[in-house]
Amino acid sequence: MPSVLPATRWMIRDPSKPPSEASLYRVLILDTLLPVMVKDSDVYVLSGLLAHDGAWSYRSLAERLRVPHPVVQRALERAKGADLYSVDRREVHLPHFEEFALHALRFVAPSRLGALTPGMPAAWAAEPMAGAIRSSGDEPPPVWPFALGRVRGQAIEPLHPAAPEAVENWPELGEVLALLDSLRAGDARVRKVAGDFLSKMLRERSVVAGR
Repeated sequence: MPSVLPATRWMIRDPSKPPSEASLYRVLILDTLLPVMVKDSDVYVLSGLLAHDGAWSYRSLAERLRVPHPVVQRALERAKGADLYSVDRREVHLPHFEEFALHALRFVAPSRLGALTPGMPAAWAAEPMAGAIRSSGDEPPPVWPFALGRVRGQAIEPLHPAAPEAVENWPELGEVLALLDSLRAGDARVRKVAGDFLSKMLRERSVVAGR
């Protein structure tokens, strides 16, 4: 389900009207972030592209992400409209994605820790964050709710319900999602560490791609 930003509104003078008329119109703060609404599932699909190496098709990416083929197709269409995906290069627009993840993701796809549940370690309880963030032994770790999960912790909703199944055989995807979940739900300290990891990951991918 798409996330919704708080209905914060600003009063702005209509630039099409002369100043003497002093006409005002209301715009949502959301409209100033992205030209199109990016959904949680779109970020999940982009995460799959970041974790994937080699040639891919809509169908092969959908199979690895454990989602229907149209989910990938629609996600990349919206990501193209938000300038997060390049159709010509068939890859994530790395500088734009970095800016989006670091500064907008927690508002576009917010997440909060929930009730205790069995699940799979997520966010700062999963690698690469787990090795960098030390938490109190009394503090339950964040987990994706998962029937086969062996860790009891505080529930955090993944960007897509298929994520727990997909990462079982795709650790690179799990690492990308751990960073993004940390940016979505972590405090300032956690977000700083996750942001540094993500920036380094994207820089390395840019070098490999020759840009």
